[in-house]
Amino acid sequence: MLNGRAALLFLALLSLLVPNSAIAQAPADLPDIVIDATTRAVVIDELLEKLGSTYVFPDAAKKMEQAIRERQVRKEYDGVTSGREFARVLTAHLKEVSKDGHLGVDFSAVAIPKDADQKPPDPEDVRRFRETGRRRNYQYRKVERLEGAVGLLQVDGFYPGEWAGDTVAAAATFLANSEAIILDLRQNGGGTPTGVTLLCSYFFEEETHLEDQFNRSENKTRQYWTYPVVPGKKVANQDLYILTSSRTFSAPESLAYDLQALGRATIVGERTGGGAHGTRPQRIGDHFRASIPFSRSINPVTKTDWEGVGVKPDVTVPADQALLTAHLLALKKARARHAGSHSLADDLDRAIAAKESELNALKAGPQSPQGIK
Repeated sequence: MLNGRAALLFLALLSLLVPNSAIAQAPADLPDIVIDATTRAVVIDELLEKLGSTYVFPDAAKKMEQAIRERQVRKEYDGVTSGREFARVLTAHLKEVSKDGHLGVDFSAVAIPKDADQKPPDPEDVRRFRETGRRRNYQYRKVERLEGAVGLLQVDGFYPGEWAGDTVAAAATFLANSEAIILDLRQNGGGTPTGVTLLCSYFFEEETHLEDQFNRSENKTRQYWTYPVVPGKKVANQDLYILTSSRTFSAPESLAYDLQALGRATIVGERTGGGAHGTRPQRIGDHFRASIPFSRSINPVTKTDWEGVGVKPDVTVPADQALLTAHLLALKKARARHAGSHSLADDLDRAIAAKESELNALKAGPQSPQGIK
């Protein structure tokens, strides 16, 4: 059975794989309850108390408390009688001050047990969640061989590394003979640190310091290093290109940011969403739970993180052009590397010309039929 810490990590995994932005935009026809002034007061008091004791930046927590209290004095919440709407409004007001994409309030029409934050999750729930991950192939959506011996790996989320190990090893072994690797994180909205660490470990021969996580509530710092030994084959010597979009958020941002800072990868695409804080859900009142960031990332190279600003690409292009752009970069680098082999160089020249034509057509956009304006 999972202990209390494991239970919190399980809840955090759920919240990471279902971002707060999705919660805030939940359909209006989902179950709801009517709340009164007492409920609103209890939720606000407990929310602000937990922000003050837990939120990663104490000064920001004070500013959020001041802003919420001022709105309370102005009676801005008095007319909110929907539990779901109250969660949405509180989330918007907290983010207005903090600009923190991980921070938010969720609503549950079913009462949340008082010991929910400490009680281990039901083993059957864990089994079902893990089975869902297995059926989704732990979000490893695509592994493919592109023209010019370039490997493509698309990962849309990060489940725990201990769950996804065989899948990651199989993908890495498939990619092992590639000239270069393109890692597509454009649809990746989050996941767990162990899932990120496992994948990163395949891109380095030696144990490498990726980042630290400072936990404000515990006043402790945890280091994350790649694993020196992993199952399957490593892909530590291939050029690596990472594709990003504005939807890339949280865990995949850490991978892109850390590998960029270490000089291991070239980032191609759009600036990412800017969520660098670790979070865990906390019960507030009977029908609400707050996702409160309690830790922040510290990169050993930059001494900072990407919170609020995102990961800036090395090559900035629209997300829909990122794959072709990265493929061209990889092909051109391979062409320079194999300049002495005429037959291989000719093959790469043809591939480069084809991809340049595709990219130019994509940039031009849909064309009207001939003769129609």
